Amino acid sequence: MTNDTPTGQRALRVAIIEENSIRAAILVDGLREAGILDVEVIETMTHMLRRLSTIDPDVIIIGIENPSRDVLEQMFQVSKLVSRPVAMFVDRSDGSMIQAAVEAGVSAYVVDGLRKERVKPIVDMAVSRFNAFDRLQRELLEARNELASRKVVERAKGILMRTRQLSEEEAYGLLRQTAMNEKRKLVDIAQSVVTAASLLEK
Repeated sequence: MTNDTPTGQRALRVAIIEENSIRAAILVDGLREAGILDVEVIETMTHMLRRLSTIDPDVIIIGIENPSRDVLEQMFQVSKLVSRPVAMFVDRSDGSMIQAAVEAGVSAYVVDGLRKERVKPIVDMAVSRFNAFDRLQRELLEARNELASRKVVERAKGILMRTRQLSEEEAYGLLRQTAMNEKRKLVDIAQSVVTAASLLEK
């Protein structure tokens, strides 16, 4: 990104996927009036993912005037693959497609609401929702990793207690000291103990 805001933050780069030039112009005008100038319009579905990869946008806006189920599902696949905030403007929809949009990770799904003054607030909402969901996903992953690490350390302690006749505290101390001596993570040392024990048992 090349545009900088006065605060030194990079300006948003937005990609618009919209085959209808009039609707695309409404989206571009709405963004530009809100001070978002780094905007690229993709007017054809051909090689769309390649184009998005080249543009590398912060936010993607998808406009679909008369969405068929096939086109919507194609857009939902894009949403799943790009890992960016996606705001989608459609002229009509139904409950099942709204549910599919949520499952695909579309951050803002707007039915019959394509107006210039609404574009920026909806982009802001899409970014906010995406960031909140992304943060929850990271926290969940960290929690799972921590739980998995604890299980490995507990197994390694059990192996050392059994094979070396150590107390739980001594086994943990040995693991921790070895990790410090080898400048490695405690869980990596524990995993080595578990792996070695499983090889010896075979």
